[in-house]
Amino acid sequence: MSSEEKLVIEEKVVKMLKTVFDPEIPVDIYNLGLIYGIDLDDDGNLHIDMTLTAPNCPAADFIIDDARIKLESIDGIKSVDIRIVFEPEWTKDMMSEEAKLDLGFL
Repeated sequence: MSSEEKLVIEEKVVKMLKTVFDPEIPVDIYNLGLIYGIDLDDDGNLHIDMTLTAPNCPAADFIIDDARIKLESIDGIKSVDIRIVFEPEWTKDMMSEEAKLDLGFL
């Protein structure tokens, strides 16, 4: 896979992540700052490092499954590996300006 193809797919990954929402928060997981890393290898294997707003998030399984299903639908992606990490700990400062505005933090 060429670097141009990877770039196009990675842009689609970000666009798709912006359609995944925590059911308790009206902002997508990308703008919430929950995505720590996106790595697409030359074979089309996608690795995502993400966190949750809280370690005991009741919607964790829903969010992860929703993200995986949507990401697997992107042409060029062979597999999706989503790893939940809690370092660094998520804070509201990690949200985009748009998300802070939507949630009334600005």
